[in-house]
Amino acid sequence: MSPAPKRGFSRPRLRRLHDVMKSHVDSGYVPGAVTLLSRRGEVHVDALGAIAAGGRAPMRRDTLFRITSMTKPITAVAAMILVEECRLRLDEPVDRLLPELAGRRVLKAIDRPLEETVPAHRAITVRDLLTFRLGLGMIWGPPDVHPIQKAIGELGIVGFGPPDQSMPHDADEWMRRLGTLPLMHQPGERWLYNTGSSILGVLIARASGQPFEAFLQERVFQPLGMRDTGFSVPRAKLARLAPAYWPNATTGALELHDGVADSRWSRPPVFADGGAGLVSTADDYLAFGRMLLNKGRHGRERILSRLSVELMTTDHLTPHQKATSSFFPGQWEGRGWGFGMSVVTQRDDLAAVPGRFGWDGGYGTSWASDPAEDMVAILMTQRAVFPLLSPIYLDFWTSAYQAIDD
Repeated sequence: MSPAPKRGFSRPRLRRLHDVMKSHVDSGYVPGAVTLLSRRGEVHVDALGAIAAGGRAPMRRDTLFRITSMTKPITAVAAMILVEECRLRLDEPVDRLLPELAGRRVLKAIDRPLEETVPAHRAITVRDLLTFRLGLGMIWGPPDVHPIQKAIGELGIVGFGPPDQSMPHDADEWMRRLGTLPLMHQPGERWLYNTGSSILGVLIARASGQPFEAFLQERVFQPLGMRDTGFSVPRAKLARLAPAYWPNATTGALELHDGVADSRWSRPPVFADGGAGLVSTADDYLAFGRMLLNKGRHGRERILSRLSVELMTTDHLTPHQKATSSFFPGQWEGRGWGFGMSVVTQRDDLAAVPGRFGWDGGYGTSWASDPAEDMVAILMTQRAVFPLLSPIYLDFWTSAYQAIDD
């Protein structure tokens, strides 16, 4: 008699996950949520609440969400496809395809005028973009404190803050404007969030000879069956797009940030931002997360080699870089950074399994793939949050891992 197949999850504990998530919906913290757990061939999806605050239409499994920074791992995969085809090389200077970034100057200090610079010690490489060590990125804290922050605002370019689908500059103009800025730090010196992925989107387009979104559609989305993922939502699918909400800083009440019929995602953007521009569903992102868990394979399709996935999901930051690279408190105590995603390096929490990789979206989404547990977990909500300070985020990850049944 053959042994019974191993179950992925405990039924009573999945109900606990449902009850915990439902409490956040009932309290009004989020209008609704979609949770997805996949383990050992078993997939559990739960859609709770409403698609819009105060609305009657229920949240659905195929609801579309703005996944913002969960775009970054997809962009990294696209770049590695081109690395494997030898159209890009990890340690090659990007100057050949991005001449706007050649001959860099670097600020003497982050608070110095833009004219006070020194030459860059070396060129920016593809690896620098993938690991966010190119010398440009977001500055955490109040805006317009430093001269370079003011210059970024005056240039009107994305890549240094929240996504902006309404930016009027195309990729070439965005690069031209970006190229007028000095670097904040020397290439390879520090980790700086976000901007590397935005630049990668331009690099991928130039290396492939295709618009960035066309390359993603052909080489990533179509092979993975990600039919609902893109930089905009077609009119026929708009009814499935959840509104996006931002909590009021004083009262905490949810305020509409981006609607549906007039959504900034209801039309193709002029600039397809590789750092934060995509819309997707829980099932589409499951296909992506499962492909990485399967070392680059999806069914009979191989998107990447096993070696590339292992490289992408390795921590590439040195202790010195972590010590000098600010993000949010405690980020580097048990985490590292691979190519476009976070990697867990230390077990310090129920859900912190070393080797787990993934990333979050600031508009209320989160994903991780866990090789040790053969698990993919995804949370989709409509409320903008700072993930590690969000109770629904923290409770989702605790509840997802307590549901494992061995």
